[in-house]
Amino acid sequence: MSDFTLTDLERIISERADVDDGSSYTHTLLNRGIAKCSQKLGEEAVECVIAAMQDDSAELKNEAADLLYHLLVVLKARNISVADIYSVLAQRTGQSGLDEKASRKDC
Repeated sequence: MSDFTLTDLERIISERADVDDGSSYTHTLLNRGIAKCSQKLGEEAVECVIAAMQDDSAELKNEAADLLYHLLVVLKARNISVADIYSVLAQRTGQSGLDEKASRKDC
């Protein structure tokens, strides 16, 4: 499964978003709105941080997978693609992380 990408996950989320037969968690989550999607993303982020501080690589991998899934659900809810994120990341690679962060308006 090492060839599985975020683009693959994005495609699956998009497909499941349209499954309206009660079998799709993705559909249910998206139908509950951006606030619920964002809440779940936050919960998963906290769980990922906790797992990172523990000595359990398997748990961290599981929580990181949950975090990526919920991030992509939030992006789907806002009609932002993984390609859009890749584009931002590509723009940032031309400078150091410190310089990039200093250039942001909100820093």
